[in-house]
Amino acid sequence: MHPRLRSALSAALIALACLLVPFGAPAAWAAYTLTDTGRYVTTMAPLAADPAVRDAVADTVGDGILREVGQHADMTPVRGSVGPFVRDAVRSFTHTRAFRLAWNTGNRVTHDAVLRALRADAPAGDAPRAVTVDLAPVTAEVKAQLAEDHIPLAARIPVRHTEVPVLPAGELTRYRKGFHMLEVAGLWLPVAAVLFAAAGIALAVRRRRAIVATALGTALGGALLGLALTAGRALTLADLPADVPHPVAAAVYDTLTSGLRTVSWLLLVLGLVVALTVWLTRRRSARRRGEGGGKSAGTPARTRARV
Repeated sequence: MHPRLRSALSAALIALACLLVPFGAPAAWAAYTLTDTGRYVTTMAPLAADPAVRDAVADTVGDGILREVGQHADMTPVRGSVGPFVRDAVRSFTHTRAFRLAWNTGNRVTHDAVLRALRADAPAGDAPRAVTVDLAPVTAEVKAQLAEDHIPLAARIPVRHTEVPVLPAGELTRYRKGFHMLEVAGLWLPVAAVLFAAAGIALAVRRRRAIVATALGTALGGALLGLALTAGRALTLADLPADVPHPVAAAVYDTLTSGLRTVSWLLLVLGLVVALTVWLTRRRSARRRGEGGGKSAGTPARTRARV
């Protein structure tokens, strides 16, 4: 193959590999991290200690308990006096080990339910049903703590199985298609990037330059990925409904994307380190060749001068 054609083909393959980096990294991260229940629960576990999340849980669960109390005519007069105790008890509960266990269990149950719904094929003729989560266990824990604190009529607080939708039925079909595409992309995009990069380096006439170009392109892909995460965070918070607390959404977004942000930094640093290492090695080799050439060229002159 002609050297120019080899160089052009090598450059095209390396450029294609570097373009796939910002897409392959998040696809692989989502396919093999977010779709694994154990990793997902571990990722979400620190949110149980986030103040914004604790306040949101306390308000949601407390309002739900008081709403249930208000639906019972014989307990309506007690609602006003029990209300402050309920909210204080829920906030106190969010600082306990039991809450952290309940948080992890709730995330595990939710994640399992969503994965089953996304991976299952919808039966023919059946309309998709929304994926829901039951918050009754949390209410039961709060009720038990109120009873231990000797709050009046705490034992009569009803614990009902409240189904909270986490995946709407109308969007389930679209989410299933997107999920299957993500699983395929998470496998083949990184593989394609590696194969294109290896082929481009193998075809290159000057392989050291090709390695440097690949490393710099990888670093650029990592930087673009980090910028995309920052922009995605701003857009996500800007598009939130008014009733969704922004601090909670920001905490969830940062926690979910923490691993991907680490990947972007690793790509950036690894690419720069490889490029710098190859460049320094090339300079050192050129310097040694220059020194060796100078010595061999000077030897005959010194010999003639002695003669």
